[in-house]
Amino acid sequence: MHPDTGLRRVIIEGIQPAIDAGRVPIKRTIGDQVVVEADIFTDGHDLLSAVLCYRWADEAGWTEVAMAPLGNDRWQGRFSVPRLGRYSYTIRAWADHFATWYQALHKRVEAEQEVQVELLIGAELIEAASQRAAGTDAVALQERARRLRMPLGSGSIAQARLVLEDEILVRLMALYPDRRFATATPCEFPVVVDRDKACFSTWYEMFPRSCAPIPGQHGTFKDCEARLPYLAHMGFDVLYLPPIHPIGEVHRKGKNNATMATPDDPGSPWAIGSATGGHMAVHPQLGTLEDFRDLLAKAQEYGIEIAIDIAFQCAPDHPYVQEHPEWFQWRPDGTVQYAENPPKKYEDIYPFHFETAHWQALWEELKRIVCFWIEQGVRIFRVDNPHTKPLHFWEWLINEIKGSHPEVMFLSEAFTRPKVQYDLAKRGFTQSYTYFAWRHTKEEITRYFTELTRTNVREYFRPHLWPNTPDILTEYLQHGGRPAFLIRLVLAATLGASYGIYGPAFELCEPRPRFEGSEEYLDSEKYEIRSWDLEQRHSLQEFMARVNRIRRENPALQSNQGLHFHTVDNPELLCYSKSTADGSNVVLVVVNLSPYHVHSGWVELQLDALGLDPTQPAQMHDELSDARYIWHGSRHYVELHPQVVPAHIFRLRRRIRTEQDFEYYL
Repeated sequence: MHPDTGLRRVIIEGIQPAIDAGRVPIKRTIGDQVVVEADIFTDGHDLLSAVLCYRWADEAGWTEVAMAPLGNDRWQGRFSVPRLGRYSYTIRAWADHFATWYQALHKRVEAEQEVQVELLIGAELIEAASQRAAGTDAVALQERARRLRMPLGSGSIAQARLVLEDEILVRLMALYPDRRFATATPCEFPVVVDRDKACFSTWYEMFPRSCAPIPGQHGTFKDCEARLPYLAHMGFDVLYLPPIHPIGEVHRKGKNNATMATPDDPGSPWAIGSATGGHMAVHPQLGTLEDFRDLLAKAQEYGIEIAIDIAFQCAPDHPYVQEHPEWFQWRPDGTVQYAENPPKKYEDIYPFHFETAHWQALWEELKRIVCFWIEQGVRIFRVDNPHTKPLHFWEWLINEIKGSHPEVMFLSEAFTRPKVQYDLAKRGFTQSYTYFAWRHTKEEITRYFTELTRTNVREYFRPHLWPNTPDILTEYLQHGGRPAFLIRLVLAATLGASYGIYGPAFELCEPRPRFEGSEEYLDSEKYEIRSWDLEQRHSLQEFMARVNRIRRENPALQSNQGLHFHTVDNPELLCYSKSTADGSNVVLVVVNLSPYHVHSGWVELQLDALGLDPTQPAQMHDELSDARYIWHGSRHYVELHPQVVPAHIFRLRRRIRTEQDFEYYL
């Protein structure tokens, strides 16, 4: 036991945010504030002082900010994070004997009690502080201690009144407190700070081999460049490419996942590696590494960043299989164990065997793959099936990469059990796929997004909403027609700060499953080259462009915080709002969840969540239709036609009265 243990009287507990007792970092983006709260208390009636201490990773010393009491022994402090990388914070608190003495002196003076002894006690406290100070501060404190030992002729009450009016004394004593017996939190709490795109991004997934202008022809990186204006017009800022590496020939899959491929079948991009190279090569028909770097540069001109797929698995003819057989699991019949998810079989894919005795060499090689693509200019990686690899591996890999490249982002594509999905986020993944695609009812959506935004999950798990992927065509999209795609787009774009779609299948409302009951696409691009007519009349491209513009123009939609659900008396209508922390931007969304029928109902707004005065009107500007309505009070009627526009996205504008008695809405 420490010799001072019995003298450390302050208790610090209930620290928030803190994930897994400080083992797991919370996540923020550049410029955010970290607001920290804790229960801080002690025995007796002594007043306390507490400071929130923080520092960036490479800083030796701590910066301190005073914490303020909120009531009921709850305290709060905050600091901003202006740099990429890791920060840490801790709390220190102590019994503040000077503040306790000062408060008691004030009460005694008000009661006109004799305070001569109290002044001598104060002199001792101030003298002790002078020993902790230096220079002119020390001299000033010593002079004040001397005065307290020599009361004025009019008595000690008069001297006490002078002390209580001495603001300089209070300031100096706060600068040099007695912290000998301060209590500190038992650990430092980490913060990972990412760039803004980690919080707010709009993704478009596209197979580059399907971008050729001539149907049936294999697309190239140059063809992808020609598609960039189309993506920019729709407002996407991340273009995600499935694996761009050579595709294996052995056990190649044919159309619709046929086990036998024809000579013309291009195979699955996730069957990585052939005689022409592996994970650090590009498919020869796509172009060269130089062509890929040109695509990165061209995309930047349109404000688009390229994300690539990291799939740590190999085709049977990947060079690793011959060069490093120890990295794979060999079966008793002398063959390598291919990937399976019964009843699904992936004979064209060999997973790495992470329980190999040579695991360290395997880890280093996989890190080398990521570093190679960083050298080419990639800063965003979508990681395929990370839940099928060791969790400790991801923690190591991401820490290694972000230690030298803190701007790099990793998106976890893990459709797995919640605890595993959340743990991957704790291990360092910047963003995470969610169960959004399968949450359709009002109850499901409300419960799920309350969990994501109102619990500790929000501190480390950044949800990324995808209504469809090359593997996921939900029954809702299969049977709901164009309105279903409109509905899911609005929900994805407004419930989450980051969302993505797999196109052109999404904007062209592709509804055909491989077979009834399947969520796989018929004629899936995973196994063949598709030619898409982007100018079809029913395309959602203009609607998507408008929705993404609304996202860019409303900061409330650029964060996962500030989400609040409002009551509607119709189970097919969902209403929610998002607002900025200062309330300067408020967006209210009403969505008809049914793609088949017109639905109407009465919305009951929680006015305090919207920052509205119940006695004042508000203008509701529907940014989808550009219609404007004046709403009074909390109860309002809505009616939505899925075949027209199945949602309202209202920007709330409050009434402002000028000095000239002119009214307008802001």
